[in-house]
Amino acid sequence: MEEVLLLGLKDQEGYTSFWNDCISSGLRGCMLVELALRGRLTLEACGVRRRSLLSRKVICKSDAPTGDVLLDEALKHIKDTQPPETVQSWIELLSGETWNPLKLHYQLRNVRERLAKNLVEKGVLTTEKQNFLLFDMTTHPLTNNTIKQRLVKKVQESVLEKWVNDPHRMDKRVLSLILLAHSSDVLENAFAPLQDEQYDLGMKRVHTLLELEPEKESAKPNVNELMWAVVAAFTK
Repeated sequence: MEEVLLLGLKDQEGYTSFWNDCISSGLRGCMLVELALRGRLTLEACGVRRRSLLSRKVICKSDAPTGDVLLDEALKHIKDTQPPETVQSWIELLSGETWNPLKLHYQLRNVRERLAKNLVEKGVLTTEKQNFLLFDMTTHPLTNNTIKQRLVKKVQESVLEKWVNDPHRMDKRVLSLILLAHSSDVLENAFAPLQDEQYDLGMKRVHTLLELEPEKESAKPNVNELMWAVVAAFTK
């Protein structure tokens, strides 16, 4: 979640683009994937008839605390909810995009602000007040450029120097980061500094990842099914 937010923040201004309306649900998707990578969540078994990723419910595998307040909050909601919900439903519920007033309490509030505070505590961002014409806004400009550059380089290298041409040989976290940064509409920021040729090659390879079919990929051995379900929810 922090990496996706960091890619989305403008370095000097310290806020995400006002035109980006995907990052909110994107960050909720990141939470589900993070919880799955940490062994807390999984998808229910697909059954003999192999139900689609989006129709399978999210199951709590372990409710051991993660040490991250936001993740633990999301995990508690998922564990306490019966009957269980699908990935698509959880992205909407945690974002507060529900028409059901009884389900509004699932919304995780101030996610961007809370993630930015984590990054302030880690010394990556700082906190400032900025005055816009009609309102004051807390912003989080970058203080540690090395960490942001390392993140940008990691994303670039995964589709350039370290490209393996097979999503299943890629590091699961890096693959998730690329797919979810795209769903959050911040991936472009990592490639903007590249020269034209590198940019075109990098984006072409990113598109090969985006064109993968989640249903097919999730049926392969040793995959994180929930990650592919999140990708399916954003691409449907």
